[in-house]
Amino acid sequence: MASAAAVRRLPQHLKELRIHLCQRSPSSQGVREWVETHYVDMKKANPKFPFLIRECSGIQPKIYARYAFGREVSTPLANFTSQQVVDTLNTLADTEP
Repeated sequence: MASAAAVRRLPQHLKELRIHLCQRSPSSQGVREWVETHYVDMKKANPKFPFLIRECSGIQPKIYARYAFGREVSTPLANFTSQQVVDTLNTLADTEP
């Protein structure tokens, strides 16, 4: 079960989250752990919100946040722990467009 801090309702100004990761690389380990432990609870808390998880061999993990009016921000997630991924996601959710 994910911690309460890891699961939250996402604000309306955040329109989409895309997470890119590698299925095998050590630099994506924390992102894979986040997907395994927190993704389902995040989706349950935000059932209509578009979370896009993209796996591709050999890429560096990164998260993209799309806001209102098409503004987009990306943050690398290489060698992050699962908790650092949660913290990054929360920072992106709290960022005003």
